[in-house]
Amino acid sequence: MTDRSLIKSVAARTVKLEAQAIANLETFIDADFVKAVEAVYQMKGRLVVSGIGKSAVIGMKIVATLNSTGTPAVFMHAADAIHGDLGMIQNDDVVLIISKSGESPEIKVLVPLVKNFKNIVIGMVGNTESFLSKNSDIVLNTTVSQEACPNNLAPTSSTTAQLVMGDAMAVALMELKGFTSEDFAKFHPGGALGKKLYLHVADLYKNNEKPVVSPKDSIKTVILEISKKRLGVTAVLDEKGVLLGIITDGDVRRMLEHHSELGGIVAQDIMTKTPKTIESDVLAVVALDEMRKQDVNQLVVLEQGNYVGIIHLHDLIREGLI
Repeated sequence: MTDRSLIKSVAARTVKLEAQAIANLETFIDADFVKAVEAVYQMKGRLVVSGIGKSAVIGMKIVATLNSTGTPAVFMHAADAIHGDLGMIQNDDVVLIISKSGESPEIKVLVPLVKNFKNIVIGMVGNTESFLSKNSDIVLNTTVSQEACPNNLAPTSSTTAQLVMGDAMAVALMELKGFTSEDFAKFHPGGALGKKLYLHVADLYKNNEKPVVSPKDSIKTVILEISKKRLGVTAVLDEKGVLLGIITDGDVRRMLEHHSELGGIVAQDIMTKTPKTIESDVLAVVALDEMRKQDVNQLVVLEQGNYVGIIHLHDLIREGLI
């Protein structure tokens, strides 16, 4: 049987050690960090990121983050680089080499070769006295006092520090580039994240019916319209098409609870005169927030003040926004 208290204490210690490693990184946001960000910001080519072992895995994640936030980057494995992949480095590229020790054999072979190309070399390294540190044009210090590994061997705190340093660069570059949510959407068109960034109310309401009744229409007409259009609501428009209000299926139920005679009741008698509305050019995720805030299942969609349709909570669920 496992010792549950031991499991919890080891996990808590790991989190604490890695959190300390990240906190200490703040002292390494120095002049060289600024130079590194400026070099990448000003480059005309791409950032070529390289590493070996666990640092290579971190490098691939940094590349993915940079590409998705507007900074072109490619990954070059340090071992493959010296067997032909050096050809991916172009004249206008900047090279980032990641290593905890800075002394790996592959790194010692790679660095002089890249230096011969005259590219700027940024070393992200956990040993400032290492070969990589001494032969880099710019040094990003990711030194950690202790790995979370009980033997102080397996890359844990050190790779976390590398990852966070890469994120710090990416976010700084986003700020310099003025990278907006609209820019982000261009690189993330798929999945729920993409939809939150580019899907608008206009993309959804047009797929729905457009329920409409007149203010003098009977309750029967109202019920049939709500039932037929299957949105749980109908708009009430005057003869000029001006929105006067809405009637929901909830309004109908409440009316039935209080009236036994329905013959003289018409749409305008039970409509809500201040319906919750939204413009068609608004992001769909904003419509979702508004529905949650107002505690409603649908919103009346307007274009320049004119009623054009209904967006329903089910539309947002169907698109995976919830």
